[in-house]
Amino acid sequence: MNTHFLGDTAVLTGRSLRHIMRSPDTIITTAIMPIAFMLLFVYVFGGAIDLGSGSAAGAADYVNYLLPGILLITIASGIAYTAFRLFLDMQGGIFERFQSMPVARSSVLWAHVLTSLVANLVSLGIVVGVALLMGFRSGAGIGAWLAVAGLLIVFTLALTWMAVIPGLTAKTVDGASAFSYPLIFLPFLSSAFVPTESMPGPVRWFAEHQPVTSIVNTIRDLFAQEPVGGEVWTALAWCVGILVLFYVLAMVVYRRKTS
Repeated sequence: MNTHFLGDTAVLTGRSLRHIMRSPDTIITTAIMPIAFMLLFVYVFGGAIDLGSGSAAGAADYVNYLLPGILLITIASGIAYTAFRLFLDMQGGIFERFQSMPVARSSVLWAHVLTSLVANLVSLGIVVGVALLMGFRSGAGIGAWLAVAGLLIVFTLALTWMAVIPGLTAKTVDGASAFSYPLIFLPFLSSAFVPTESMPGPVRWFAEHQPVTSIVNTIRDLFAQEPVGGEVWTALAWCVGILVLFYVLAMVVYRRKTS
């Protein structure tokens, strides 16, 4: 059974990846908005932002500060395409066709999720490459980079399973992808762009207790070779909790849609 599931998932993931390769504009589009945000904030607003040192940040300092939040925006932007592709498959009758074949039931969803993961990793690579050109530098070792990659992978899987639900239930194409807009702008109410200490009371409380802040701070500390402390466990708890919750919900919705 496990071999059957793995084989079917591999075949269907290959199918989805071929679709991505035929339209690489999906990945490019995913990366464009985060890069535009990065350029805007570094070169337009960066010189006026105080990072807590008592003076405005330089472009190189600010891109180092900004990049973790931009990476999360990249993921939030990318998973909208997962919902979009799922919606198209639902409307095109692909799921019904697979049901009539000896294909492991959940492998169809896993193929979309793994395709999302691969596409988002490519987009993240593009964004990091642009950040390097803008002056981003990190003395982090391989272990720290692997820790960052692991956290981003878990975060991507968590949001992707969230995207599965509107992909299966939306009535229109716009409805399938619109859910990602609040996720894209959530980092603006976190420590991604400015320290939370500079925010007014209620906004600061929200920023310090939502998942993006702990994830951003953990990645920032890893890049800066600073101790991550207990915040890494908060970040992991948020990522794993969201992943488990929406995986369960997505499977329930999927079974109802295909039963």
